[in-house]
Amino acid sequence: MDPGPPPGVVITAGAAELLARLQDRHGPVMFHQSGGCCDGSSPMCYPLGDFIVGDRDVLLGVLDVKDGVSVWISGPQYETWKHTQLVIDVVPGRGGGFSLEAPEGVRFLSRGRVFTDDEQAALRAAPVITGADYERGERPCVRGQVVTDAAFRTCPPGR
Repeated sequence: MDPGPPPGVVITAGAAELLARLQDRHGPVMFHQSGGCCDGSSPMCYPLGDFIVGDRDVLLGVLDVKDGVSVWISGPQYETWKHTQLVIDVVPGRGGGFSLEAPEGVRFLSRGRVFTDDEQAALRAAPVITGADYERGERPCVRGQVVTDAAFRTCPPGR
């Protein structure tokens, strides 16, 4: 049985706990992986509908936290990082001013894990879902799990 493609994004247990609290407080939320401007390259958490997803943005996946949390990235940034699984973690410190966790004294952080050759082959066989595709009703076939170890096979922060 073919397990299908791996999720494009996963979340650590600590980040999932924070995300669930933010959902309790703000209702449904979503992430957009920032491209590096003012807030660096970090996953920004917004109330669902407060960030307009572009037609060419790419859905990395839906995190399996509460009712699901979509994680988006710009099309050009996806092309650069498509060989990498995004691991959303949480660390102490103040994050981006627009992201919902900013007042909590912590910030979401992206780590990356390079997909294996077999995973990359499975991903090449799966369709990429853009903002335009999502508007038409397309959804990913897998959800990004909660993982226990953010450091396993990931790049250290700031590299």
